[in-house]
Amino acid sequence: MIRADLVIVDAAQLLTLRGPAPRLRADLLDLGLIEGGCLAAREGRIVFAGTRDEFEAEVVLDDGAEVVDAMGRIVMPGFVDAHTHLPFAGSREAEFARRLAGATYQEIAREGGGILSTVRATRAASDEELLDIMLQRLDRMLVEGVTTCEAKSGYGLTLHDELRLLRLARQAGVIHPVDVVPTLLGAHSVPPEYAGRREAYVKLVIDEMIPQAAQGLAEYCDVFCEKGVFTVDESRRILEAGRAAGLRPRLHADQLTAGGGAELAAEVGAATADHLEHAGDEGIAHMARAGVAAVLLPGASFCMRETHWAPARRLIDAGVAVAVATDLNPGTCHTESMQLMIALACLSMNMRVEEAIAATTINAAVTIGRNTTTGSLEPGKRADLLVVDAPSYLHLAYRPGVNLVGIVVKNGRLVARDRRIIYPESPPA
Repeated sequence: MIRADLVIVDAAQLLTLRGPAPRLRADLLDLGLIEGGCLAAREGRIVFAGTRDEFEAEVVLDDGAEVVDAMGRIVMPGFVDAHTHLPFAGSREAEFARRLAGATYQEIAREGGGILSTVRATRAASDEELLDIMLQRLDRMLVEGVTTCEAKSGYGLTLHDELRLLRLARQAGVIHPVDVVPTLLGAHSVPPEYAGRREAYVKLVIDEMIPQAAQGLAEYCDVFCEKGVFTVDESRRILEAGRAAGLRPRLHADQLTAGGGAELAAEVGAATADHLEHAGDEGIAHMARAGVAAVLLPGASFCMRETHWAPARRLIDAGVAVAVATDLNPGTCHTESMQLMIALACLSMNMRVEEAIAATTINAAVTIGRNTTTGSLEPGKRADLLVVDAPSYLHLAYRPGVNLVGIVVKNGRLVARDRRIIYPESPPA
């Protein structure tokens, strides 16, 4: 018999996402769905996922076990947000209003706004302020169903501040139930104090930021490879230095222009190429052959009112592993809602609902190296899961802008219910 200290019974649909990872092509449609399914966990790990009859025959409850009646709702893995800019201070609503009035992102950046505006606010914030801001964001992510997220630096752009952001992101992940996977994005922009000295800043990233970040502060190294930001050659040097230090490459690629980012991602064996709004067929083919995953960010295209959206269908048809994430950031997508990303992926990138769910759970977990522990509901994995207040998973795209997550379980513990945090008081930072 299987002993359990947490059980969830009578789900209308239990979405296990069990099976191969990452999901490719037609396998994206297989959610491992069990009608009327039940799930059991013990000491934070899943020990059973199956039918009601199998549950009654195989599972025995520990004394004091918690029983959650799903009452005809969906049970599914927690969302994995594989692209966020979690640690930052300040906001840019005035720039948002300027874009609504016709100004372009590039014009605002040339005037000292954009990324550099957030850099100024972030540098000025204390450690305590930044940590509190991150914990508040993680609370909002948690009630929206996110149980694991990636978090990029990139708003410090000095050695001290980039390492500080990584350290604080790691600290936030220790304090908060949401697991945080840090990424060094020192190559997010050239800071103003290095104006006219681009090579000196690239050398700072390579010679100082990367070696120190690789000492337990970051797992990945990212670059904003884009016209007017970092060239393909500069990006290659930074990513290769990161890889040599033990940081897996990932990069912002082909977001605003077709700049060879997808091809570079394949060349350096990146874990992911993110954005890809302007990626061409050749770059996509290179990614597929090299096994580079695509992290698509429909919220950025939506908020920037772009006519180009990431070519999800071409990527999927080519055999690229596709994930979908929020791109949570202060300038171009200030939202923590993965459910909105599912709706946008379906309505604006022509993805099926099943594909979008796989892209925000198991495939997203693959892109940050967490698929052996989370992203699907299978025995041995952590009990990171959601009870969604809807009778069918189709509602996740059918009702955009509505938070349908009723219960969040992290490591076998109820941490949010009815859109409210219920986890115990966090230890002092």
